[in-house]
Amino acid sequence: MTLLLASTSPFRAAILKHAGVAFRAEGAEIDERSVEAPLLEADATPEDIAAVLAEAKAQDVSERNPGALVLGGDQTLSLEGDLFHKPAEMAEARRNLLCFSGKTHQLWSALALVRDGETIWRHVSVAQMSVRPLSPAFIGRYLASVGDAALASVGCYQYEGEGIQLFEKTEGDYFTIIGLPLLPLLAELRRLGEIDG
Repeated sequence: MTLLLASTSPFRAAILKHAGVAFRAEGAEIDERSVEAPLLEADATPEDIAAVLAEAKAQDVSERNPGALVLGGDQTLSLEGDLFHKPAEMAEARRNLLCFSGKTHQLWSALALVRDGETIWRHVSVAQMSVRPLSPAFIGRYLASVGDAALASVGCYQYEGEGIQLFEKTEGDYFTIIGLPLLPLLAELRRLGEIDG
């Protein structure tokens, strides 16, 4: 059976493709902020928010695809108790990078597997991301260089590209940082008999 990725993220798709996992992609149609709002009111952790959003995306796509094994994923970023989202425009990306400068933030990457509306597996990994001190001038040059790619990730960086220059240290699995904790997923797909073991 082919895995159904509940995402239009080119990064998650590339990870699965390079790992040799057969899949097709179908974007989830949920309002993430509406799902998140009651969680924030209940003081849910960034870890829990990522997990709920990943599961909500998989559930949404599962409803339209009976019998399919659906993979949902989400990533949250927290810094000193504040939750950050993908920036809507470059000015917000600049502000976020100024906030991250010289500090360590956490990236929470969650996955959920759903079949016929039933969640059969959940996983959350965390990475510690230590951003080096960044001057406003460097941030401006960086954003000019990467362009709209800065708006495609919650941290305003593409870790697999020029974004690596923003960091002095990272702790955590590479795939967690990219947004799809691959090794736990592959282990579960093997356990389910979905890929060759």
